[in-house]
Amino acid sequence: MTRLRFQVQVLGAAWLAAGILHAAAVPAAPEAAGEAWLPQRLEWYQDLKFGFMMHWGAYSQWGCIESWPLVEEDKWARPDNLAAWMERGRDIERFKRDYWALPATFNPAKFDPRRWARTARAAGMKYVVFTTKHHDGFCMFDTRFTDYRVTAPAVPFHTNVHSNVVREVFNAFRGQGFAIGAYFSKADWHCPDYWDPAVPARTRNPNYDAHAQPEKWRRFVDYTHGQIEELMSGYGPIDILWLDAGQVRPPDQDLQMDRLAAMARRHQPRLIVVDRTVGGRYENYRTPEQEVPEKPLPYVWETCMTMGDQWSFKPNDNYKSTHRLIHLLADIVGKGGNFLLNVGPQPDGELPAAAVARMREIGAWLKVNGNAIYGTRPVAPYKEGPVVFTRKGHTVFAIFLTAGEGDGPPERVTLAALRPSPNSKIHLLGVSKALAWQTAADGRTTIEVPAAVRKSPPCHHAFVFQFTPAND
Repeated sequence: MTRLRFQVQVLGAAWLAAGILHAAAVPAAPEAAGEAWLPQRLEWYQDLKFGFMMHWGAYSQWGCIESWPLVEEDKWARPDNLAAWMERGRDIERFKRDYWALPATFNPAKFDPRRWARTARAAGMKYVVFTTKHHDGFCMFDTRFTDYRVTAPAVPFHTNVHSNVVREVFNAFRGQGFAIGAYFSKADWHCPDYWDPAVPARTRNPNYDAHAQPEKWRRFVDYTHGQIEELMSGYGPIDILWLDAGQVRPPDQDLQMDRLAAMARRHQPRLIVVDRTVGGRYENYRTPEQEVPEKPLPYVWETCMTMGDQWSFKPNDNYKSTHRLIHLLADIVGKGGNFLLNVGPQPDGELPAAAVARMREIGAWLKVNGNAIYGTRPVAPYKEGPVVFTRKGHTVFAIFLTAGEGDGPPERVTLAALRPSPNSKIHLLGVSKALAWQTAADGRTTIEVPAAVRKSPPCHHAFVFQFTPAND
């Protein structure tokens, strides 16, 4: 373990004022300061810490990558392991024809979003982001703007009482106390005013010049605004509008975000808008994808990441272990971010059993250690060897990440970065009795973990030491 020269003290109310323990405030991006209520709203969002994302649509039937195989020239369009592509002789026109027809066989008979919501709640998740419409344009809600929707007469599932999937998902998760996020792709490759069917479409962008055909582009803007207004006005309280397809931006693809955001917030007055990768006042927080930043970021952020290899359902997907997922959660939170973890539901409407098992195990860990995750903020130096630091008020948490999945707590933990004030209490979360500790002349603090605790630990994968000042 590398020894750090920087030392901090847990001294009660004085430690923040003195600047000894850095609070590492993570403000909203400067561009997002246009709404006076927004900083407080983003503080609320940051308290949630752990969210659940689902990519689900007609594409789930093939187990293929969602939407992207339709883009002939995109680097993601032709991975060697894409079975649906290979089965069609790598013929893009045949592939598109069969892909567009997938709604005709979409009938998820086991769809029960209440089970999804209960599973996510048991996992300790606090907010949900669901794909109302991905890039392929298939709407999982009852829009009046297109027949390419889950409630259309040509879709077998339309006769099901739960066919308006977005409404069912939002109501189920809201009923479990979740904050609600609506994923919506600004691109729409099925809409004739984005991809004109009379012209070859080979990239993710419109297959015509929007400046040369302003009326056509205006129709697409109106189409997009209309669908978002449906979601913002007809599906209950929504907390986050999570916009994807960042290439749809000025100057070539101007969706008139000022007007769009104003309309959305007329219906949802405290709406957080996430115009991903675009920057500016409507990317209220940032969303690094499939990665964790090396260092804390100077703005509000969220890592969105798949539990498996793919966003949408993939048979026999390679799911990350519970051990890895808990370590990711701790690392992200310790750097000031939120963790939005994605699982793709199966085509029958159930969550994959392997993913559910991991979610339950994460939830068991959070039942013991959630106080070190929810509502916390980063604290310098953020990490020391295998230990991640978080704080809540005057309390500091040190999350010890075990090297192996079956490893228990160590006999002792020595830290250079935390020097508790005299008479402070140190507890291992899940254990009622305070632990013995001492600070050596060199300033290093050693915590002793009793044999009985090591033999029967309160959890697995990571262990949390809580530092409480004597006067708290």
